[in-house]
Amino acid sequence: MHPIERLRYVARASGADPSLVAREAAGALAEVAMEEPAGLVPACRRLIGRHLTSGPVWWLSARMLGSDDPDAAAREAISALDRDRTGRVLVDELPEEATVVIIGWPDTAASALRRRGDVEVLVVDAGGEGSVLARRLVESGTEATVIPDAGVAAAAAVTGVVLIEAHAAGPSGILATAGSHAAAAVAVAAGIPVWAVTPVGTVLPGRLWDTLLSRVDAGGLEPWERDTEMVPASLLSVVAGPGGLSEVDAALRSSDAPPVAELLRDPR
Repeated sequence: MHPIERLRYVARASGADPSLVAREAAGALAEVAMEEPAGLVPACRRLIGRHLTSGPVWWLSARMLGSDDPDAAAREAISALDRDRTGRVLVDELPEEATVVIIGWPDTAASALRRRGDVEVLVVDAGGEGSVLARRLVESGTEATVIPDAGVAAAAAVTGVVLIEAHAAGPSGILATAGSHAAAAVAVAAGIPVWAVTPVGTVLPGRLWDTLLSRVDAGGLEPWERDTEMVPASLLSVVAGPGGLSEVDAALRSSDAPPVAELLRDPR
C-alpha cells in the first residue's frame, strides 16, 4: 500500500484507542518521510485535522516534525506507546475495593479496572459507549453498573474516585469525553478526589495545547454539541501518568513534544 493511501486509512479510523491510532500513524508517517519528505508536514496536518482532539496524534506529529530523523522519531514514539505504564499505575494506586466513576469508554482506565477486579465501576453511558463497556467489564468478572448520562452528577457524588481519561492535556486542564466536567465539578464539591489519567503522548506543550483548543472552538459546534470538553486543572486532584501519580500543575506542564511551528499555523 502506498504510504499516502495507508495514511488515509489511518485518518479515517474513528472511535479507536488514541494510542493505537498514533502507533498506526507513526508507521504511515515514517513511510511518507522516507519516500516523500516534503509531504510530511501536510500529512501531519491532515492527520491532525481528522483526529483533532487526540493528544497522541499531535504528540507524534510534533516529535517527527521536530526531529532531524523522522523515521527514528517514529520508532521512538511507538516504543514509548508500547511501554506506557499508566495502566499499571492505576492498578497499583487505586484504593482497595473502591467505587470508581468513569465516563464512556476510557481505554487505559478500563483495562486497568478489569485487571484489578476488586473495584466497583459506575460507567456513565456517554452516548452509548459506556453501556457496551459495562457489559464487557461484567463479563470479565468486574462489578459494573451503567449510569445514564442524566445520572452523572448523582454517581459522582457517591463514588470513591472519579477517573477522567484525557484525550489530550495541557497546562490549563484536560480534554475529555463530554460529561467529564460535570462529574469533576460535583466530585470536588462533595470532597471526592478526581484523578486525571494521561497516557503516553497525551500531555502537550502549552503552545500546541492552546492551538488545539482554539481549533476546537473554531470548529463550528456549540460547546454542548461536542463529544469532548475541557476539564479545568483546578478540578483535578492528581494526575496518573506513565511516571506514577503526580501533582497536577507539574504533570500538565511536562511534555516531551516540541512546540513545532508547522503545527501552530492555521492549516487552511
